[in-house]
Amino acid sequence: MLFHSSIRTELSRSFGGTLVVLFTIVLTVLLVRTLGLATSGSVNPEEVMLVLGYTVLGYTQIILTLALFVAIVSTLSRMYRDSEMIIWFSSGRSLGGFVSPVMRFAWPILLVIVVLVLFVWPWANQQSAELRFRFENRSDLQRIAPGQFQESSSGRRVFFIDKDTAEGTEGRNVFISSIEKNGNETVTSATTGRIEWVGDRQFLMLNQGQRLENDPSTGRVKVSQFEQYGAEIGAAAPYMAGVQALKARSSLSLIQEPNPGTLGELGWRIGVALTAFNLVLLAIATTVSNPRAGRSGNLLFTLFAFVVYFNMLNIGQRWVTIGQVHWLVLLLLLHGSVFAMSALWLAKRHHNIHLRSLLRRASDERADVGAAA
Repeated sequence: MLFHSSIRTELSRSFGGTLVVLFTIVLTVLLVRTLGLATSGSVNPEEVMLVLGYTVLGYTQIILTLALFVAIVSTLSRMYRDSEMIIWFSSGRSLGGFVSPVMRFAWPILLVIVVLVLFVWPWANQQSAELRFRFENRSDLQRIAPGQFQESSSGRRVFFIDKDTAEGTEGRNVFISSIEKNGNETVTSATTGRIEWVGDRQFLMLNQGQRLENDPSTGRVKVSQFEQYGAEIGAAAPYMAGVQALKARSSLSLIQEPNPGTLGELGWRIGVALTAFNLVLLAIATTVSNPRAGRSGNLLFTLFAFVVYFNMLNIGQRWVTIGQVHWLVLLLLLHGSVFAMSALWLAKRHHNIHLRSLLRRASDERADVGAAA
């Protein structure tokens, strides 16, 4: 039908343009943030684009939700502004008749949002966390660059090497200043050093060097020379051990281990999908043309509604996590109330119901009843 095809065509154009703009903005913001993490040493500079890709992929469902909402509002606003809606209304169409073509356009996007938030979101967070974990838990010798002093991961040692191998596992002219657990200060220098694993412990094996140990409590200084000396620099840690945050856990694991934290994350993921559906219905119900507000009036309302809705979603997740409210109750109250409000608003505009006329009719009926009595 011409009615359905024309609406879906214009929605496609608007959605595509909005999606490109939003992706450009989000990509720029996340790129700046990722570069900042790389500068501070939280992300490997060689993996910036990979971390950026995972991060953008994790936020795609939110971008799609906002792009769909903006596309529907902007399309309907233009139709009101250009009097196209009046033509459709005059030909027998009502506002409720727009639900079908809009939903037929939106349902594939809504399905993609569900898949992204339930499956891709935790996978992208897991991959990003693995990259950070691997970089943050690299060996102390791999942390330093030749010719630079670098603090170890524990903060108790300072390393310096003159040059290293391409693999980063062996260095020459090694200098180590450290504070031992007993409080003694040591300074160790060696001609060469290499990383070796002894059992589940990681050692830096030094060759042809000298060790100076100072006891601050007694003031004694001990100097010794060695042919080979091993300094422990770390222990083997299971890959991703202790890094599996709730955001990186699969939706199935959240269901299998119900507790306030997992249920809060699960409720947030389901809530994102419900939010996308409710925003589609809200866009149809609330979009009007107000010449006094200009073209930006509906856009400002769109951004305001989106921000408020998602803030309430995040606040609700916090409430579920700390045990203030059950996650099913939150879904019913938050998303159910938005759905009911949108449906009532749409029904009011569909049947052209005005509150003032209802009040006037009720007062007239009371007056007629009083006169008859």
